[in-house]
Amino acid sequence: MPNVVMYSSTPCPFCSQAKALLSAREIEFEEINLSKDSAGRDTLLEKTGMMTFPQILVDDLPIGGFQELMAADQSGQLAELLGGE
Repeated sequence: MPNVVMYSSTPCPFCSQAKALLSAREIEFEEINLSKDSAGRDTLLEKTGMMTFPQILVDDLPIGGFQELMAADQSGQLAELLGGE
């Protein structure tokens, strides 16, 4: 199973929506909350080029935020990345 990581911040309504979508699809993920971690935010910027939350990665491949996650789910790309199709 691919490794899914979600970088989040608190409070963040899009983070909550992304967690709900992943949970609804029964996709296990690691959440890394960067609310008070400036070094972690620098690492996130290096990995994704983005500083917005959430940022979802599948096996270190940046998917994007909630909107991109939802689009990947609807198009079947998410299932493909997870080895489901």
